Amino acid sequence: MTKRPFLLITNDDGIHAPGLKHLWQSVHEWADTAIVAPSSEKSGSGLSITWTRPLMVKSIPWEGASAWSVSGTPADCVKMAIHMIIKRKPDLIISGINRGSNSGRTVLYSGTVGGVIEGALKGIPGIAFSFSDVEPPSLEATKSYISPLIQYVLKHPMPAATFLNVTFPVNCEQGVKGFKLARQGKGYWVEDPEQRIHPEGTPYYWLGGRWGGCEEDPESDVAYAEQGYVTAAPIHVGDLTDQQAFDTHKDRINSLFSQEATVNKIFNS
Repeated sequence: MTKRPFLLITNDDGIHAPGLKHLWQSVHEWADTAIVAPSSEKSGSGLSITWTRPLMVKSIPWEGASAWSVSGTPADCVKMAIHMIIKRKPDLIISGINRGSNSGRTVLYSGTVGGVIEGALKGIPGIAFSFSDVEPPSLEATKSYISPLIQYVLKHPMPAATFLNVTFPVNCEQGVKGFKLARQGKGYWVEDPEQRIHPEGTPYYWLGGRWGGCEEDPESDVAYAEQGYVTAAPIHVGDLTDQQAFDTHKDRINSLFSQEATVNKIFNS
């Protein structure tokens, strides 16, 4: 009998989000699961963690699975899951399915992606899923992509500290053109703040946003999604060093603080 893989499921839209249930429904028939997700929406939290207040963990009723909510971010959820709740290392972390696209540079803001990055930093492979639509389409419209992708990554792991960022295009309920492995695009949500007035007369601001499109590589997730493809972009979060900048500036910057440079500063001041 083949051993069932163990998947940790999280998101940033909260434990009661339809997309989370959607993701679990795609895998529970062939995988063991634990669901650990934020107790409330944490969209835009990225890789942030909670330092200034205690974390509360609550068991959540879930038919056919073990589930918990955490009063923190997706990254908190992964930390708590591995060290305090399930106390074991999952074979894979799957996160989402996010309400709204995480294509392009929006990936840097996404808490859904942040949960997967937290796993990648711990040596656990992962996949982040997002819908371009605000409301999730039917399970039938996406399940044929979700399960095969997860099973592929389980059998053929990405390089260390690399995860997949999967995006479903707008109106995938009506059908998609196909699937494309893509480059991560450059577009992202640009702030578009709006000033409003509180009934007491004090101004406040709603950050808001608009899509900041730019010229995209034709093989980017943004470009493919606009054409109606499901995309997956492999993203590496291992060595973050810009090697070219390191090689170019190492000797120059180090020389600013050499013993000779320090002596010259003293005598020329």
